[in-house]
Amino acid sequence: MKKYLCMTGCMLLLAMFSGCSEDEHRIFATLYGVINDAETGDPVAGATVTLSPGGKTQTSGTDGQFEFADLDAQQYTITVQKTGYQTNRKTVTAVAAEKTEANIPLSKSN
Repeated sequence: MKKYLCMTGCMLLLAMFSGCSEDEHRIFATLYGVINDAETGDPVAGATVTLSPGGKTQTSGTDGQFEFADLDAQQYTITVQKTGYQTNRKTVTAVAAEKTEANIPLSKSN
């Protein structure tokens, strides 16, 4: 009887640990940064920050900050747009299990 219970317990443990999908073991990357005025250095709030590939979009906060979390490790292009400023792009590589900083200055339009 003890042998039967031990084998059953081992089988249950094996089933629990082998039931994890590949996605549950993936480690993601994070890209973050500050959008600032190229001339003054002041943060630019309300800028549209778009990530490509993926098409994720967000708006910079009052402190000019943005963050994209849970990203696949790969190369991305960050595009920043705001009325009154020229569009700016920056290419960065997101590294698994790391936070990569990508500060982006915006120059005022003429």
